[in-house]
Amino acid sequence: MTSTPLRFKMHESGAYLHGTKADLSVGDLLVPGRESNYEAGRISNHVYVTQTLDAAVWGAELAAGDGRCRIYIVEPQGALEDDPNVTDKKFPGNPTRSYRTREPVKVVGELTDWVGHSPEQLQAMRDGLADLQRRGLNVIYD
Repeated sequence: MTSTPLRFKMHESGAYLHGTKADLSVGDLLVPGRESNYEAGRISNHVYVTQTLDAAVWGAELAAGDGRCRIYIVEPQGALEDDPNVTDKKFPGNPTRSYRTREPVKVVGELTDWVGHSPEQLQAMRDGLADLQRRGLNVIYD
């Protein structure tokens, strides 16, 4: 039986993952310069990827929109850098294995056998993010 993904545990495939509600196809490119997955009207300067299923699931669950949560297997087409929004500033050594790039990221597959967080965990995360935003802390990806 599949269970909720473990925090900081790299996905068994070692692949890069991207969580979203967007309906994408193999071969599609994710590129910066489009509307953010997390804030209407905000343009994202980067594409974000991770090697942990937990981070990808959070990305899908917290993404804007009414679509189905999806986890895509992706191949970055350029250099990656640590995502400063969730890595070294908050978790030294980048245990989240989360990265960002200004280059395209190609969809090469989709993971379908995963379990999301409980409704309680999801609400607690949303409440925490809302509290940080009320206090003026930028927690939304650029």
